[in-house]
Amino acid sequence: MLTTLIIVKPREIGVPVAALWTASACGFMGYRNYRGLIDRGLVPFKDEADLADVAGGRLATVVAGARAMCDGVQLRDFPSFIRTTDRADIMLNFLLREAERLSLPDAVIVNTFEDLGGATLDAMRTVLPPVYPVGPLILRESLEIPTGSPLAGLGSNLWKEEDGLLDWLAGRTPRSVVYVNYGSITVMTNSQLMEFAWGLASSGYPFVWNIRPDLVKGDSAVLPPEFAAAVEGRALLTTWCPQEAVIQHEALGVFLTHSGWNSTLESLCAGVPMLS
Repeated sequence: MLTTLIIVKPREIGVPVAALWTASACGFMGYRNYRGLIDRGLVPFKDEADLADVAGGRLATVVAGARAMCDGVQLRDFPSFIRTTDRADIMLNFLLREAERLSLPDAVIVNTFEDLGGATLDAMRTVLPPVYPVGPLILRESLEIPTGSPLAGLGSNLWKEEDGLLDWLAGRTPRSVVYVNYGSITVMTNSQLMEFAWGLASSGYPFVWNIRPDLVKGDSAVLPPEFAAAVEGRALLTTWCPQEAVIQHEALGVFLTHSGWNSTLESLCAGVPMLS
């Protein structure tokens, strides 16, 4: 989080300030457009009905002139924190403020690379101080930190990791396993959970599915006994897992993902195809 104090105090003693933007370049430009969406009366939404993602609904509104966005971009394509009926929504205002404060430091470092985010990085450079892509940081980490270093094991998990997962993968044919993980904050309805479950069952492929206890909106994630019987012997369900190790495993064939930035970079670095 950027605060004026973090920027001003170093400058008082002649120290230049660089800010690290850990999310994607396109995510930043999405947040940077929040102010324009509010000024044009497109955000916040009028009521809960406007938040429904249906054909012809409010989220299908085309937004002309959005900076660094493609022609025909719709409200549904912007980072989802605009989906609120409250102008005082905490996350809407936090991300709006952070995107604007990124103009304050002397330089901005971004966890991406030119070949991936070139056009969007160019758009960032029109509204920010010098922008330097230094990613993917996951590769830099592997180059800079020796395998045996205590730092190599550092990480942060919101849930307990599953024991025995890597052993389970070791018994699978190379490039045969589907990995399903929708991140740490995504939620879905029970009917959506069932659609995913039976889609995976019908695919015939072995799969690892990360199902957080709070994945289903307002309820616990519970799958029927019929599903367990249908996927017996070829499925491993977890509440959390060492994702980087899973993605880099030779058994993995494809990653069904919510396309969070860390997941995207991990997949790119491992050469694993993604479905979103």
